[in-house]
Amino acid sequence: MILKLLLVIAVIGIIYFMFIKKKPLKTTSKSSKPKKNEKLESNDMVECASCGIYVELGEAIISSNKYYCCQECVEKG
Repeated sequence: MILKLLLVIAVIGIIYFMFIKKKPLKTTSKSSKPKKNEKLESNDMVECASCGIYVELGEAIISSNKYYCCQECVEKG
């Protein structure tokens, strides 16, 4: 009886770890430039090279291969 109970618990544990438990998210680097093999989509967020604020890629200003949130930061940077 105890052997059957342990077997059921083991099967439930295996199912949990293989299918239900979520994998940890990968951390992103703090660089303002995207990697060469990484494609950015329009709703991805990029960090302003001057003030550090995050803006959507579609709204960001690109100057000297860096992303900026507004024209003021471009002039500062």
